[in-house]
Amino acid sequence: MKIPINLASQPFRRDRALLAASAAVGVLLVLTLGLLIYLARLDRSQLGDLRADIARLNRQIATASRQQAEMDSILRKPENAVVLERSVFINNLLVHKAISWSRLFTDLEKTIPVNVKVLALHPSVSGHNQVSLDIMAGAESPEALIAFLRSLEQSPVFGGVTEQNTTPPSQSEPLYRCRVMVNYGQKL
Repeated sequence: MKIPINLASQPFRRDRALLAASAAVGVLLVLTLGLLIYLARLDRSQLGDLRADIARLNRQIATASRQQAEMDSILRKPENAVVLERSVFINNLLVHKAISWSRLFTDLEKTIPVNVKVLALHPSVSGHNQVSLDIMAGAESPEALIAFLRSLEQSPVFGGVTEQNTTPPSQSEPLYRCRVMVNYGQKL
């Protein structure tokens, strides 16, 4: 049996590497803390600038809203109501007049198959100046109506085809009828 004997009163320990690594990690942590503090202050200053911009924009919105309310109150007075109604009516007429009927019928003529008849056509203009058409079409066969719907869907001028209803022929009406809502690509 071998008995280890250490003659030194304090044996040598290898702590230098552990202390050096601990010091390096400590310095690295202090540098990281400094970086985080710097980034937090930078973020706070940027948020301050952003808050100032938002406050400025909110003041501009409030000013514009107040001016709009003042203008609306002037327009809503009884003596100005007739002029307001007339101008709204004229604006609506101008928007509807902006639809080119000859171009609309030319586009429909290029798109609709020969054996399909347009029975009714009602254009409408949305608030975004998008023209939509309510078309009532008639044909002697349902296949012709299907070809009509396909030609509308494949056309670059028409889009967003929505079939409303289809009715078969009756004694008073010999045609298959199909009512369709379709967006028209004419710009106003």
